[in-house]
Amino acid sequence: MQAHMMQQPLLVSSLLRHAERHHGDQQVVSRGVDGGLHRYSFRDLARRARQLAAALGALGLERGDRVGTLAWNGHRHLELYYAVSGAGAVLHTLNPRLHADQLAWIAEHADDRALFFDPTFLPLVEALAPRLPGVRHFVLMGDRAQLPADCAIGGLLCYEDLIAAHDDTYAWPLLDENAASSLCYTSGTTGDPKGVLFSHRSTLLHTFASALPDTLNVSAADCVLPVVPMFHVNAWGLPYAACMVGAKLVLPGPQLDGASLYALFESEGVTLSAGVPTVWQGLLAHVRGQGLRFTSMRRTIVGGAACPPRMLAEFEDELDVRVLHAWGMTELSPIGTVSAPRRNGEPAAHRRAQQAKQGRCPFGVDMRVVDAAGAELPWDGRSAGELQVRGHWVVQSYFGGASPLADGWFPTGDVAHIDAEACMQITDRAKDVIKSGGEWIGSIEIENIAMAHPAVAMAACIAARHPKWDERPLLIVVRKPGAELTRAELLQFFAGRIAKWWTPDDVIFTESIPLGATGKMLKHLLRAQYQDHLLCPAN
Repeated sequence: MQAHMMQQPLLVSSLLRHAERHHGDQQVVSRGVDGGLHRYSFRDLARRARQLAAALGALGLERGDRVGTLAWNGHRHLELYYAVSGAGAVLHTLNPRLHADQLAWIAEHADDRALFFDPTFLPLVEALAPRLPGVRHFVLMGDRAQLPADCAIGGLLCYEDLIAAHDDTYAWPLLDENAASSLCYTSGTTGDPKGVLFSHRSTLLHTFASALPDTLNVSAADCVLPVVPMFHVNAWGLPYAACMVGAKLVLPGPQLDGASLYALFESEGVTLSAGVPTVWQGLLAHVRGQGLRFTSMRRTIVGGAACPPRMLAEFEDELDVRVLHAWGMTELSPIGTVSAPRRNGEPAAHRRAQQAKQGRCPFGVDMRVVDAAGAELPWDGRSAGELQVRGHWVVQSYFGGASPLADGWFPTGDVAHIDAEACMQITDRAKDVIKSGGEWIGSIEIENIAMAHPAVAMAACIAARHPKWDERPLLIVVRKPGAELTRAELLQFFAGRIAKWWTPDDVIFTESIPLGATGKMLKHLLRAQYQDHLLCPAN
């Protein structure tokens, strides 16, 4: 017996339609490359997105065509989010921090038919254009005054001219909710990037889950500023969630230094933000150095890498900002788990210990930890193995590639354990685990201890080859500006905080640690440089 309920497809355009009808006067604030602020409403966003969708059709772009973007977090990029997917094409966000060779490879693999880009990326696109024969239209995301007088790109189009040529009577088509809506490629630090093709359905279900109280807890009362870039997993879904609940949305542009972010938080009344630990380090350093406080921000989402306990404590104990420690991947759209309190009145020490973990799954995602034979391990907080996930917004197969699934589960490549409260903690990436004399050592715990030292700005722990133990932990450290710290002092800092045999064999001080395009430490580069350090006779 079938139910007698309406069937309406879950479409990206429905989020914008809802925002226009029910939260039309809510603000979207966007900071440009020049530092100036652009301010308009969800109603304006919806109108311009319809005009842009009409322009896409006039350019000959069809359903399923990939439309690339090279852009910061700004209002025009937001318009593309809704216009491209809403029209039935596929939004392909390209990461401008990647090497030009990688960008050319990704755009060709995706078979992009158009490329929209911020004016700041004009030199990059001029260099890329001859390598992108499949791209029919290059569009500069600005007005006519920003078009260069002399440009190596033939037929360069102006974004504002495209919009001005169409009215806002465009009607969003009724699409199959399983049709592709957007495309994002993995970082590809250990091989060619892989494309993850999100559907309208997966995007909408991810958006519903992201706003839940025990996930990111987004509401119309919030002012949301995604520091995490819109070119990386759709800014963790926040541009969609803001429209769904009617939250004010603030887009910071390219200026992500501590002073610029703090000024925007304060001037716009930001209550919720999201970013990777390396960005928050800069913000906290500015706040600490200037003796500042936050007057409105009360929650921050930390993801992309493990949140160091010292950072968590500084946000919560000193600045009264609650930390939502999250874990996810491009293949998960990206939210997999969030560490939120499970019950009121739990002991503070237990709450903080659980908060340092990656957290529990929202409804829509399931997880398990398996051993080398694929058998599921118990949820006892000790049994560590490979973390696997499945769910409504988890990848089934890569774009143009094979399925990575094992027995219907996606193997994340993370090593983790799950406790009796269903709280997951990642101990390492599988490729980063250190195997010393047949025993496993997790690099993340060593890094967290090092980061707790007041003189340490950044720390990475890698496996270095050892003549007796096969591998031993090697710590690579960036000191804080003006700080003095010796190898012996830092190694002594580990005493009593970790099993003695886990203590690093050596410390290397360096001026910087290489970071990837999403702010993650590139440990494969460190291993290539230092993996023989402990074999050197001088050591």
